[in-house]
Amino acid sequence: MSNTPRHPRIQSVSEEAKVTPIELFFDLVFVFSLTQVTALMADDLTVRGMVRGLLVLALLWWCWVGYAWLGNVVQADEGVGRLTMFGAMAAMFVMALTVPEAFDDIEGGLAGPVVLAFAYLAVRLLHLTIFWLAAGAGHDYALRGQLLRFAPSVLGSTALLLVASQLEGRAQTLTWAAVLIVDYVGTILAGASGWRLNSASHFAERHGLILIVALGESIVAIGLGVTGEPISWPVIAAAVLGLTVAGCIWWAYFDVVALVAERVLRRAEGEERARMARDSYSYLHLPMITGVILLALGLKKVMEYVADSTHHELSDALEVLPLVAMFGGVAMYLLAHVAFRFRNVHSVNVQRVVVAVLLIALIPGATRMPALAALGLVAAVLIALIVFEATKFSEIRDRVRHEEEVAVSQMSVADG
Repeated sequence: MSNTPRHPRIQSVSEEAKVTPIELFFDLVFVFSLTQVTALMADDLTVRGMVRGLLVLALLWWCWVGYAWLGNVVQADEGVGRLTMFGAMAAMFVMALTVPEAFDDIEGGLAGPVVLAFAYLAVRLLHLTIFWLAAGAGHDYALRGQLLRFAPSVLGSTALLLVASQLEGRAQTLTWAAVLIVDYVGTILAGASGWRLNSASHFAERHGLILIVALGESIVAIGLGVTGEPISWPVIAAAVLGLTVAGCIWWAYFDVVALVAERVLRRAEGEERARMARDSYSYLHLPMITGVILLALGLKKVMEYVADSTHHELSDALEVLPLVAMFGGVAMYLLAHVAFRFRNVHSVNVQRVVVAVLLIALIPGATRMPALAALGLVAAVLIALIVFEATKFSEIRDRVRHEEEVAVSQMSVADG
């Protein structure tokens, strides 16, 4: 039951709530952020560049997560909720604009790393403020207590981000890592007894849609990789294979996994529901999103290889880092699914573990394959996984997809 009363300024979210148009509008800013992260890594194709890109992604994700929780308590398209979403969008958009300068300031104008830190502070403080008002409106003192335990991680991470803006090199990167430790670990240490999750369906839908947003970035990467290049059969083949990989990733989540997870979350109540939402969605969806962004980086580079005949031959193998990003990103995505399932139904999806390990094991051999063939190999492995699961679990899969109430024990078998 909702803990926030309905009144003109702050309206509560019911159990039957759906994602609102303004939340989808908010996600458009996140789309741009993901594009910026992919470009940041592509422009500095080194281990350091990839680590820094992933640090920025984790920071942006934590901003988005905060508003996924807020939108589950305060109705996002009414009263204060609407104004909050627009304010947060502006601050996050500034953050996204400063991603290219997150570590190295571009000469002229404002100091990029400092602007990013203050934009991050604005996003987080706005989130805390509206949560505090919502708790007061509902006389929810447990939620206010939760916010007081949560606030130190917000202020501490921002302070460290400002420190990082004045550093360079390894010290700067390590300080960024400390920022995320304060945020992510601080949230766990603050507990979950006071958090509210009014609608399981809204929360699950919200995260499913943001995964589609990330997959959209992988499709955009395919197009950007051939910008300004003439169409050719290799380009068509690579585009279709890339779209096939993205389609398999979509299938792996939305065919059964998303349905099972939502139903399990819906059955949970109180603190148990809040903890499950925090672990399964706020934390374990990050490696899923990360895996998709790494895949997007790999796809972008494959498309450049097959389209740019001036600098590459079709027989050229992909560079090691984008190859690792492509294979490793898909492996990370699948392993995140395994952890997601284990947290929800306490069973292990063996076939996805096997496929993830196989993809990692294939990397050394793929370094000697043409880029297009390496992409084809990833597509073939994923197609085999999807066909195997759809065939082996066909009966239970059909029941999960077409029956609203399915025993959790049956879900755990079909969750593949």
